[in-house]
Amino acid sequence: MDQKSGIKIVDATMRDGGLVNDFYFEDDLVRALYQTNLATGVDYMEFGYKASKRMFDPAQNGKWKYCDDENIRAIVGENQTNLKIAVMADVGRCDYHEDFLPKSESPIDMIRVATYLDTVDGAVSMIEDAAKKGYEVSCNVMAISKSEQYDLRNALETLAKTQASVLYVVDSYGALYPDQAKRLVDTYLDVAAKYGKQVGMHAHNNLQLAFSNTMLAHELGATWLDGTYDAMGRGAGNCAMELLLGYLEKKGYEKYKMAPALPFLDRYMEGLKRKGVVWGYDTQYLLTGLLNQHPRAAIKFTKEGRNDHDAFLREIE
Repeated sequence: MDQKSGIKIVDATMRDGGLVNDFYFEDDLVRALYQTNLATGVDYMEFGYKASKRMFDPAQNGKWKYCDDENIRAIVGENQTNLKIAVMADVGRCDYHEDFLPKSESPIDMIRVATYLDTVDGAVSMIEDAAKKGYEVSCNVMAISKSEQYDLRNALETLAKTQASVLYVVDSYGALYPDQAKRLVDTYLDVAAKYGKQVGMHAHNNLQLAFSNTMLAHELGATWLDGTYDAMGRGAGNCAMELLLGYLEKKGYEKYKMAPALPFLDRYMEGLKRKGVVWGYDTQYLLTGLLNQHPRAAIKFTKEGRNDHDAFLREIE
């Protein structure tokens, strides 16, 4: 594949970043982010989740936890641009039969189905439902740093036979070193090649390797790359979009521009930090990454304002 024609950059700031602030993004920021993505050449903007309002109380979450079509339209209108709109839906945490309207009635272009290895059957049903309704579909297989090779390959074989066009490597715990990332990406590419699928990379930064693992995945053949502005995301955050854009621009990808991101970073991302929203690499996230653990314990440690990392390490060991 010609990577320069096949590459797609996905902005996951509102979705992964929403896990930091319970999806309470003001419309002014969301509009500015939309305009920034248009200016930088980003291909897809992920607005948030399509979560079940029966399972997750709307009184306790911002509206981008649910991504109602009318709220998206309030930002993008009919989106007469080249930037496509994506949302994520977790297996078992959404009401996709009711909440996913036919594509002809929705501003959403892509449904990103998120699954664990033990919920692949549910993912297959969601993928086929979304595709039947006219959406582009990708599948994010989470927590694969904990998976056995045999189980992962079987799951990928099953998912590759669906209408999902992209299979995502997801380093949920930010635990992958480059050699491990390479083995996983190679496995995905091998399965994807058999079925005409593409491979994506979604990295977390617990070991400060999100950017390098994303670039490694691309060099190996992954063409869908996720980033978030100022690396905003759950726990240690993600691959920084400005790093990704700058890299691609210097590599001769003329579509992508880093400089238009700077005003958004200066005004809005710094504004979130001034309001007390916290994310990014820190020692507690390093420790959960080293131990290949979910960052929930480190997130709790951060919220409690603790600074006793030696005690924390003993707790999580």
